Amino acid sequence: MQTKAGDPGAFAHFDLSRVDSPAFVVDAAKLRANCRVLADVRDAAAADGADIKVFAALKAFSMWSAAPIIGEYLDGVSTSGLWEARLASEFYDGEIATYSAAFKPEELEEICRLSDHVIFNSPFQHDRARLILEHAAASGANVSVGLRINPQVPTGEVAKYDPSAPGSRLGFPLDQLTEEHMEGVEGIHFHNLCEQDFEPLKATWDRVFDVIEPYFDQLKWINMGGGHHITRADYQREELVEFLKDAAEDTGCQIILEPGEAVALDAGILVGTLLDTMFNEVPVGITDISATCHMPDVLEAPYRPAMLGEIADEDMIPIRLGGPSCLAGDVIGDYILPVPAEPGARFAFLDQAHYSMVKTNTFNGVALPSIWMWDSETDTLDCIKRFDYADFRDRLS
Repeated sequence: MQTKAGDPGAFAHFDLSRVDSPAFVVDAAKLRANCRVLADVRDAAAADGADIKVFAALKAFSMWSAAPIIGEYLDGVSTSGLWEARLASEFYDGEIATYSAAFKPEELEEICRLSDHVIFNSPFQHDRARLILEHAAASGANVSVGLRINPQVPTGEVAKYDPSAPGSRLGFPLDQLTEEHMEGVEGIHFHNLCEQDFEPLKATWDRVFDVIEPYFDQLKWINMGGGHHITRADYQREELVEFLKDAAEDTGCQIILEPGEAVALDAGILVGTLLDTMFNEVPVGITDISATCHMPDVLEAPYRPAMLGEIADEDMIPIRLGGPSCLAGDVIGDYILPVPAEPGARFAFLDQAHYSMVKTNTFNGVALPSIWMWDSETDTLDCIKRFDYADFRDRLS
């Protein structure tokens, strides 16, 4: 999988020695710029009266110290279950839309109290939850029920990241949807994209539109999910604006987008240090950054993260970088570092704010990166959190 991002932006001038190693550094100015782009798209689409909203997907980026920035521009957040819904209610402004592939019955009533939208993965789960929903409503919850559908339009580069892949568990198959399944449903949700531009959204909507058109009078909102790389420089934003206008007019519904990566695209780096070097048919470097612990998508996708200042020279021999864990496959990739490849050298991987920070783990007792907020416009730098042995110890028993 080829990364679609990797613009160093202001990080090209950041002194890596200013922070710990390993460390995530998030640029508040870039976050603001991304959110401003998302808000501008929403406002342009809503200029003629269309009801358009943009939520930030916490599953991709839930650094809640950045919540005031997100709340300044966007309309709310989308969450993936009880704990994210609690986080949203505690720190974030605006609406909360909660979807899970399956809700635990004992958690659902609290989710209903916290959320404006609760989205079920199947009509069967919705049916089983009706008594809980009625009790929550009687207790004062004002929640709108949605159903996630599977458009059955594969668009992804990697099948395991494609909700429309054959056998997908995400969303109710569109070709099975009936009037009975829609009873009590006020919203439709689909999430069919992954790091993609406008055309896959249009292809998905062309398929969805015909099937849900009979329910437009019943529906209040249509949530078109995330995976939209709206803040990427080459995204067709003008086409998106016209599309959102048309969708709102054609359906009479509120149209919602819930980008995740687009909120934090190119807004963060992961700083590391080269700890040791050796030679085993190729030059090998051991770093304090672990793919399996700090950047799991490198192995899961897989993909090669871009490096800050990497040298592109076919005549130079790259060094294979890997983490300190015992996993033989804890390999990040082959790089020509912008500094001499020797112990103590600092380097950084680009575009690591989203899906890296939320997926970190302490396998093998590997330390978690500290978290920093830098504002490239003012050059203020604050350590938001450091982790220590107790964080590793206390999640075990």
